[in-house]
Amino acid sequence: MNPFLALFLTFLVAIAWLRLMDFIAHRGWIGSSLSRKIIHIGTGPIFVLCWLMFPDVWFARWLAALVPFLITVQFALIGLGIMKDDASVKAMSRSGDRREILRGPLFYGIVFVVLTLAYWKDSPIGMVALLLMCGGDGIADLIGGWVKSPALPWSRRKTLAGSLSVFLGGFILSALVLWIYVAVGVFSGPFEVYLGPLLTISLVGTMVESLPVPDVDNITVTAIAVLMGHLLFKIN
Repeated sequence: MNPFLALFLTFLVAIAWLRLMDFIAHRGWIGSSLSRKIIHIGTGPIFVLCWLMFPDVWFARWLAALVPFLITVQFALIGLGIMKDDASVKAMSRSGDRREILRGPLFYGIVFVVLTLAYWKDSPIGMVALLLMCGGDGIADLIGGWVKSPALPWSRRKTLAGSLSVFLGGFILSALVLWIYVAVGVFSGPFEVYLGPLLTISLVGTMVESLPVPDVDNITVTAIAVLMGHLLFKIN
């Protein structure tokens, strides 16, 4: 596919996904907390699968990174009050305060840009780190809030169910997308050789996510996933 057409389609898909969640939350069909987590979980796999549309040209990663970059700039403008977007504020903040977007959502977008440029389709490291952040950290708040379970002794605001969902959510989402990449020939097979590293990365990421450090999970979880990826994956 023409790289600029791939850019256009990726941007179209990303905006449609975000605006759909904004619309649903703004109409009150789901709460802002749920919409925020659905965005958190779904954006990663949608974006990473869109990479498959880009041809193997040197500037493809830069074009793809434009999508999260422009959306992140929009987040910053909304959080700073320069741009008014009530639907986005309701969808992405816990309390309705636009300044919350300058923490979790802004870090989230920055991580997307950095990992896209650094790793792209050259190795599974970047996409696994993104998907662990999305599938693991995103699902944790949902399951941890819905399922009653004991709090973690070292982090009283987090629960056993939440940590288990980080592990399972991150592993399953990463495995699913990696399986697709192996199936289409982007990464060499067999797929089974990726399962051991994925299990280890998901476990270590879960331990880091469980620490009592608020608002920086998007950075800490992806950082440890990248580090473990360099230790466990062979970079072609």
